[in-house]
Amino acid sequence: MKKVMVFGTFDIFHSGHKNFLKQAKSYGDYLIAIIARDKTVLKVKNNLPRNNESSRLNTIKKSSFVDEVILGNLGDKYEIIKKNKPDVICLGYDQKFFINRLKEKLEEFKLSDTVIIKMKPYHPEIYKSSKIHSRR
Repeated sequence: MKKVMVFGTFDIFHSGHKNFLKQAKSYGDYLIAIIARDKTVLKVKNNLPRNNESSRLNTIKKSSFVDEVILGNLGDKYEIIKKNKPDVICLGYDQKFFINRLKEKLEEFKLSDTVIIKMKPYHPEIYKSSKIHSRR
C-alpha cells in the first residue's frame, strides 16, 4: 500500500482544497491529511483560522477525499512523518511553512525514498483561502 501525506489548515474547505486532495490521492492508495493545530496557525500566520481545529478536522474527515485525518503535532512538526512513514508527501503549490527542513528530516528518519511532490494550483485567483476570507 502506497501512503500519501498532505498538510494544511483547510480553514474554509473549497474547490481548491478538493482539487489538491484529489491530486494527492492520485499518487497512492491511502491518503493521510494532517490538519494544522489552531496554535500553529496563529504562530505562523499571525491570526487564528475562522474554524477551530476540531471543526476543520471533521470537515475533512466527512469528505470522501481522504482515508485518515490527524491533527498536527504541537511540538515537533515532523514527528507525524516519522510515525506514519509516507511514501509520498504532497505539498500545496503555495505551501511555505515547515518545508525548509523536510528533506533533511526524511534523511534523519531513514525515509529518503519518500518522494516530495508539489501540487498544481487550481484557479488560485478564485480558490485561495485568503481571497475567500476577504470576500466574506
